[in-house]
Amino acid sequence: MTALFLHNTLTRSKDRFIPIEPGHVRMYVCGMTVYDYCHLGHARVMVAFDVLQRWLKALGLRVTYVRNITDIDDKIIRRAQQNGETIRALTDRFIAAMHEDADALGVERPTHEPRATDYVPQMLDLIGALKARGLAYRDSAGDVNFHVRAFPGYGKLSGKSLDELRAGERVEVDAAKQDPLDFVLWKAAKPTEPDEVKWPSPDGPGRPGWHIECSAMSCALLGETFDIHGGGADLQFPHHENEIAQSEGAHGKPMANFWVHNGFVRVDGEKMSKSLGNFFTIRDILRHIDAESVRFFILRAHYRSPLNYSADHLQDARAALTRLYTALDPFGELPARLDWDEPHARAFAAAMNDDLGTPEAVAVLFELASTVNKTGDAALAAQLKGLGGVIGLLQQPPRAFLQRRAAAVDAAWIEQQVQARAAAKQARNFAEADRIRAELAAQGIVLEDKAGGVTVWRSA
Repeated sequence: MTALFLHNTLTRSKDRFIPIEPGHVRMYVCGMTVYDYCHLGHARVMVAFDVLQRWLKALGLRVTYVRNITDIDDKIIRRAQQNGETIRALTDRFIAAMHEDADALGVERPTHEPRATDYVPQMLDLIGALKARGLAYRDSAGDVNFHVRAFPGYGKLSGKSLDELRAGERVEVDAAKQDPLDFVLWKAAKPTEPDEVKWPSPDGPGRPGWHIECSAMSCALLGETFDIHGGGADLQFPHHENEIAQSEGAHGKPMANFWVHNGFVRVDGEKMSKSLGNFFTIRDILRHIDAESVRFFILRAHYRSPLNYSADHLQDARAALTRLYTALDPFGELPARLDWDEPHARAFAAAMNDDLGTPEAVAVLFELASTVNKTGDAALAAQLKGLGGVIGLLQQPPRAFLQRRAAAVDAAWIEQQVQARAAAKQARNFAEADRIRAELAAQGIVLEDKAGGVTVWRSA
């Protein structure tokens, strides 16, 4: 197979990927802050980097994959207080929910999944190293901050100068800081809050800032320099920029050779946000459609492109995935095979090696499915299943997938859609009524209009 090229945010180009240690890739991805259920943006991060680690393994590389868990921050503390539960109870509950969602989406567990609260000693060591190098200071409020202007490389990931960053970003005004761009490494405990969560430190009791967590955990588990650091595009600045400053400021060497970022999620053309009311958790979505269709929907877009979520796009993904399973169905539960010399496999590999080109790789799957439909070739059907498995698709028994069209659809949601269709018909909005009927049909829910009302039944 050809060499792998990945888009490197740091160099702003597609660079050939060569691991530091031959045959072994060390990768760190910023994970979830566990105070609520995972949303569609989290799903995209999990699936995108799951595909990357799967492809690295397909290339014959050993992968040490670290995806952290932030289990202490302001949101977590507030939510635990609101719920009247301990922080540990809250975070354990949402970590379990995160695993349920990830498992449903076919996301393989990382090699290591460190919790921030288990690495406070390493964070304190890192802060000590930064203070010794003149890159951190304790301010008048007792917090320890990173001195941004003392680190010459600050801004290299975002590609902006300090003045541009200062002008373009909303920076918290804090009179105790030497510079508004300086960011907190250690938050001093407040004497007025005796029950505040805190740890002892050389600078007094307190708790770590958000950015220092990832620098400490990645170094502890992957070393001072590793191969790939990943995460959502929203983390590029300030989080990843600050990680670079902390890690490279303390160790005097590059933190990661490749910085890989996935694109934003949009909903019906708008940015997904709670304030707009278009915010969807993974489990919300899985009430309406099966998890593999959601994974397939994510993979049909390139990981760096915006992902536009809509019910229509999701149903289209379901219908497309059904076509692939239909091609496999006549062969039953045949074993997968992979012959990388076969022409479709070579095209698939070329797509994946070009910055994880999953849209082009998926197109190859459809070409192969078309050939299977025409020829009835069992070997090619096994190849289709094998290539799908490389990116976490097509591993269910085909008949089970095709017959489970509506088994997981929530009954309350079905009733909601039936009522919405009735309201649309009453308003003579027949286009909307037809759209709702088609959406239900894609889930295997058939509506029959009768004189006495609407009969709802599930197709096979």
